[in-house]
This record gives sequence, C-alpha cells and structure tokens, in this order.
Amino acid sequence: MKKIAISIGDLNGIGLEIALRAHEEVKKHCHPIYCINENMLGWGAALLGVDVPHDFEIRDCGKVFEIEAGVCSAEAGESSYDSFITAVALAKSNEVSGIVTLPINKESWAMAGLEYKGHTDALSDLLGCEAIMMLGCEEMFTILYTHHIPLRDVPHEIKAKKLKPFLLKVYEEIGEERIAVLGLNPHAGDHGVIGDEDEEIEKAILKANHFLEREVFVGPFVPDMAFAKANREKFRYFICMYHDQGLIPLKTLYFDESINVSLNAGVIRTSVDHGTAFDIAYKDGNPSTLSYVNAVKEAVKLATGKAILTF
Repeated sequence: MKKIAISIGDLNGIGLEIALRAHEEVKKHCHPIYCINENMLGWGAALLGVDVPHDFEIRDCGKVFEIEAGVCSAEAGESSYDSFITAVALAKSNEVSGIVTLPINKESWAMAGLEYKGHTDALSDLLGCEAIMMLGCEEMFTILYTHHIPLRDVPHEIKAKKLKPFLLKVYEEIGEERIAVLGLNPHAGDHGVIGDEDEEIEKAILKANHFLEREVFVGPFVPDMAFAKANREKFRYFICMYHDQGLIPLKTLYFDESINVSLNAGVIRTSVDHGTAFDIAYKDGNPSTLSYVNAVKEAVKLATGKAILTF
C-alpha cells in the first residue's frame, strides 16, 4: 500500500478534524503519515472530543502553541508551514509516494513572515519548478494560467511567448487531446475592440497547435459562455487566465467533490479544494471530508501511474 504524507494544514481551522474523522476511510486507500506535532495532535483531538486512532502514524514536527479556533495567527501559520515542508521532505526522500495537503490560511502564513501565497507557490520555490494549479473533479477541471496575483497584474502576464510554453506543458502533463482556452476580456475582446490580450491568447493557441501538428487547444472562448452546458459536454479541461475565472464556475458546480492537483511539480501533490472554514472549526460543524478523500484517492492513483483525475 502506498505511503502518503498528509500535511495537516492550519490547526485553527478544520484540517485536523477532517483528518481524524476520515482516517478509517483514508487508510483503505493508502498508508497515511500525518505531519503534526504529537502534543498538538492530542490537544486538538481533545478539543474536538474525539480519540486519536491507535494507528494514526505521525511525523512529529512544529512547535507547541495555543489552538485558537477560527483565528489567524503567526503560530498557526508557522505550524502549517512546518507540516507542509515536512511532507515535502518525505516526498523528496522517497519515504512517501505523494503529498496530500489540508487547508492553510494565507493570512496566517503572512503573519508568520512567509512570502508564499499558497502551497503551489511554495512548491515551485522549494522544488525549483513551475508548478501549475489544476482544480476539479471527474466532470470538469480548470487549469489556472495565473493564480495568486492581483487582477491588475493579470493582463501583463498574457503574452503569446509566455502562454505558448504554458499550454504545451499542460498538454505534456495531462495528455488530453481537446482543451478549451478562455479569453480574458468581455466577449474575448471582440477582435481587439475590448483590449488586445485575447489576440495574444489566440496567437499562443495557434503556435502551440502548430508545434503539436494538430488542434489540441481551442479558443479563446468568450468567458461568460465557456462553461455553458454545451461546452462542458465537449470539453473536460478549461485553461483559465486568472484565479476566479476558473474557481467561480468550478465551486458553483462541484464544490464538495473537487480537488487541487499540482502539475509539473516534480512530486505528486493533491489537496482539498476548500479553505480553513474558520467559522465552523471546533464547533461540531461536521465538515465534509469528500474533497479530502478524493484528493487521497487521486494521489494514490497518480503514484501508481494511472490516468490523472479519475476518482
């Protein structure tokens, strides 16, 4: 059975509860190794009113601090980062076959003095790669060209010479023969009437398809119609120009079951596709474990060389 490192996430959020409540299901699919301080595990479980399973294997890491349910704190940010880098180290040393991450809080990371905007950015730096963020479920996946940057900076990133290699890397990673590409502006620019970024997207699509000698990438699609039912029946993968362009439709349609997958990272990393849910943390809010369990299943399948994203 494959060993998978579980980065426990922000201990002021719902990550620990999800890990504890889903343990029996998760161990059917892998041998999980939870990256968490032993004392913090016991304290968190006590606050939740649950027992730590006898076979809950941990890799002790991080410092002891006061759990404050639903609160951003530097201590919680540092703890979640320590859990993450411990999981990465286990993957780099081949002690585990992959990593599954539970949610961190970006504000807490900033309070801890961390410059990263999330796991994907951290992976890129730690592993010297250009990790690509893909999110979704069996029905639909969105791939983000830009992710955690301000909207005002997105247009500056849309140049054919940068987008073409991104498209080709996506194709190399997922091997899909038909991939939709969204435009940026209203009406996909109306042929330059509303901005010129969409012309750059079109150039990148043409150049990528020319390189592949076939039409893999289709678009640019008008953003407000890209996810219409007719298009979702034709395409499974949608490349989006910025974070919310891909996340709003995905979470509207498939919030509970969707997951996050890091492409081009050098290690297998999947994640839940939701946040820390501070509003229900340690309040018997019964958080859904579906995204987490799906992320574990996908990490195991990727580790065994099976097709990407087939829960």
